[in-house]
Amino acid sequence: MTGWGPGERCDGAAPAEEGTDAMWTDEQPRTRWVDPTVFRFRRPDLRLGAREQRPDRADLVAGDRIAVRHTVRTSTAAYTLLLNAPEWLGRRGTGEALRDAVAELRAIDLTYGPNRPDSLVSRLRRGEISPESYPPLTDLVDRCAAMRAATDGWFDAWAVPGGFDPGGLLGGWAVERAAARLREAGIHDYAVLTGADLVVRGQAAHGGPWRVAVHHPTDRGRAPLLLEMTAGALGTSGVTGRQGHVVDPHTGEPAGQLVAATVIGPDLAVADAYATALYAAGPAGLAWFRPESDYRVLFAAPR
Repeated sequence: MTGWGPGERCDGAAPAEEGTDAMWTDEQPRTRWVDPTVFRFRRPDLRLGAREQRPDRADLVAGDRIAVRHTVRTSTAAYTLLLNAPEWLGRRGTGEALRDAVAELRAIDLTYGPNRPDSLVSRLRRGEISPESYPPLTDLVDRCAAMRAATDGWFDAWAVPGGFDPGGLLGGWAVERAAARLREAGIHDYAVLTGADLVVRGQAAHGGPWRVAVHHPTDRGRAPLLLEMTAGALGTSGVTGRQGHVVDPHTGEPAGQLVAATVIGPDLAVADAYATALYAAGPAGLAWFRPESDYRVLFAAPR
């Protein structure tokens, strides 16, 4: 079982040699694990698993870059967007990009939320439409099917009361679609957070990689894991405080082997689904994460 603390790689490999300050999770310099003694003088840009981030109003600051922080709430989640937009985009262009990303998050909540009787997911359950009726719905269903195969059925959007429920990856899917809106507008340096999930790309406002502190889900006395990221996502399951929110798809009973599971990789929808499946499967799920995989277990905390 993956532990919690410095000196272990996300993929369970041996610690770095004495004297090194970081370990790369893949061959590209996208995410690195930072030694706390080096990181302690650098304030984290983002914290996961700490107290909920306070909703802030959008704040545009002109300079070499335009820094924006904005929090939006939908019926099911709160999302915080931090943008580091290029100066050429201007205040108006940056504001329009932010509005587009927020609109995408709200639209997905309204259009695909499984708890909304008129959503496409609810209509699909009732047999009123097919998965091919709308291209984004097709993508959502296909992703769920792919993750069911990748996790030996431990992520199964069809093994729930009432039929199809993509909730285990819907939040990550929404964030990735909102992030795509930002890139289409010309913003390639950003972070989007929801709960203990995160997507980052490019650089933070200080001009370096995004500094991420990942706190232990239950033991606040432990030092956080510290990462520097320029691209990637962290998906977490089990830290919402809700009991029984993840069930064993094979038995229908609430999962209970882990306190929480966090998976790191390129895409948040996939990382979210892996984390949900790992939370349900427990230690058996570690077999999915092979050395050549783009997705790694950051931690899996047993009860």
